[in-house]
Amino acid sequence: MTPRSAPRRQRRLALAVLVVAAITAVLAYPLRAAWWGGWILAIAEAGLVGGLADWFAVTAIFRRPLGLPIPHTALIPANWELMAARVGGMVGDRVLTKQFVTEEIGRLDLGEVLGRAAGRLTRADLEATTRTVARWVVSQLPPHGVHDLVERVRVILAGQPWAPAVATTVEIAHQRNWDEHLIAAAFRALADSLERPAMHELMTGLVDDLLQRYRRGTGLYPRFWLGMADFLGLIDRDRIVASLRSGAREAADDPNHPLRLTLRAGLAELPGRLRAERALAARVDAVARELLEGETLRGLLEDLAAMLQRTILADVNGPRSELVGWITERLERARVDVIADEALRRDLDRWVKRRLIDAIERHHGRISEVIEKGVLALGPEGAVRLIEEHAGDDLQYIRVNGTVVGGLAGGAIYGVHLLLRWL
Repeated sequence: MTPRSAPRRQRRLALAVLVVAAITAVLAYPLRAAWWGGWILAIAEAGLVGGLADWFAVTAIFRRPLGLPIPHTALIPANWELMAARVGGMVGDRVLTKQFVTEEIGRLDLGEVLGRAAGRLTRADLEATTRTVARWVVSQLPPHGVHDLVERVRVILAGQPWAPAVATTVEIAHQRNWDEHLIAAAFRALADSLERPAMHELMTGLVDDLLQRYRRGTGLYPRFWLGMADFLGLIDRDRIVASLRSGAREAADDPNHPLRLTLRAGLAELPGRLRAERALAARVDAVARELLEGETLRGLLEDLAAMLQRTILADVNGPRSELVGWITERLERARVDVIADEALRRDLDRWVKRRLIDAIERHHGRISEVIEKGVLALGPEGAVRLIEEHAGDDLQYIRVNGTVVGGLAGGAIYGVHLLLRWL
């Protein structure tokens, strides 16, 4: 039986009882001269009056009886906002009090609940859930969302001071000997790039440009000899690039190369200089801000974000996803630890309870607001339907009881009347 069918059935029952009282009154009216006929008529009339009065009272709670503008009817629609506020205040301030909610949370064994939940899960469940969530997150992220995210991150980074972060990063790298590997990798990458035709051509053009600038900045005599050397082929640009490539290769292979030692010493001094020299720190911040605010880096970041989104989506949709496998592996380890380690479950129980109690302390006042907004969201008509569906049986039985009790009261009063007349 649906929730709406029960109130309708009880409404029909109440109407049927009222109709029976009315029919009884009509049938007993010709017999009113006899004492028993008058008694039956009194019972039927009183029941009819009681049923009509209770019908009016029940109907007036939800709507105007017969659509008539009678004062103090349609109580719920007329006082909806006030009722929502009172329901929210009652539940938030008197039912779900801080003390009550805190005590109920304290009675729960959340660690045991987590242990049982972890025992019901399997690795396949974790993998399927991870794949579904990852696919949904990546696929639902719109292109403009990626753009907005990149733009927001870029603006935040541009507004931060970079000198302290650079100093800390270089310091950590030096302490863990990462700078040595980074310098070697940089020289190795430079040597490899100089072997490519495009880079070779670029460096040759750069050598030409440097020579041109040097000639314009020197006097006539050095300029003459530079021109003669260039004319006779003594200045070999390919040889210069080859020397650079050879030097970069030597620096990459030799940890004690003077250039590497100089760079490492400079990096070791850099954190202290960035913290002590305001001018150097300001230059670093200015360079970082210029890079972050430039169109080139913005386009590069957007391209990288879009490429990362496509790569992750392709990986997640694949039969053997590296991302899904990596996340699943860590979730599986956590699941096994929760099942096997009782101390971990106790720690989780305490941690979760502390977080919940802290949240209740901070946001308990919002419980009333949330309940009030939820009740208001129903609207007057929705509230009327909700109350009728859940309290309709009792409300319709009020009408039935009114008819029956009214009839009994009428019969009792008429019986007293007969008794007094006989006496």
